[in-house]
Amino acid sequence: MKARRTLAAGLLALAAWPALAQDRTVVSPQGGWNRAGLTDRSQELAVNYPYALIDRGTQSNRRMIEGHLRQASKQRPFHKLVVNGNPTPLYTDENGRYARAYSFGAGSNSVEVRSPDGKSLKRIQFYEANSARPQAMIRVIAAWDDNQAEVDLHIVTPDGQHAYFGHPVLTNGGGLDVDTVDGPGPENFMMTAPQRGLYQVWVNYWGNFGSDGYHFDESTRQRPIITTRITLVFHENTARERREEFVVPLRSIGELTLVKTFKF
Repeated sequence: MKARRTLAAGLLALAAWPALAQDRTVVSPQGGWNRAGLTDRSQELAVNYPYALIDRGTQSNRRMIEGHLRQASKQRPFHKLVVNGNPTPLYTDENGRYARAYSFGAGSNSVEVRSPDGKSLKRIQFYEANSARPQAMIRVIAAWDDNQAEVDLHIVTPDGQHAYFGHPVLTNGGGLDVDTVDGPGPENFMMTAPQRGLYQVWVNYWGNFGSDGYHFDESTRQRPIITTRITLVFHENTARERREEFVVPLRSIGELTLVKTFKF
């Protein structure tokens, strides 16, 4: 326990703590965390738990963050996964396992798991010195609090292109990294070289997902109102970083909500 507290407070690499080899609250993202003494895991096969992520291949630097919670919360409040300061609800399968995708940029990156009462269970931080890795100048993250709801993120860029699950890759360099098709998100939109002009951020309550697949029966919802949190991050991992957060209630299937219009 003392070692865990020291790890969380001191932001030390997991590989530096052999005694914690069995602690899998957070494990290194698959695909090459090889700085600060961490082991290169780029040859390992990725195992996606518990939700089926559709990997659109929009960004080449995406990584799977995987782990296991021994006492996962089955109802609100949930655990949180905080990646580079961006918190999202952390849902697991029946065995407490989870997997989430994220596209890390150069510089200082961190992954943290927090308990439902806000305590830090584990935090890993590393420095990626690869200057060739693109930095996200615009990142939009959508997550929601009902793991049976299918909510989609939609982004309209200044040249009129529309990024969503059916058209995830844009010719201007932006796009959705992973579409979470049967879980609570997060869904990520990222641009490393944004166009100047007006952007629109929308969310759509598309439907629900159950044991028999997709359906549109609102009576099966876990909550009468689904709370969606949209996070906008500008100039991520730079001295100019700033962020905005919006909480959007979704009350009925088919609801399409304009969250934010902004200029870059």
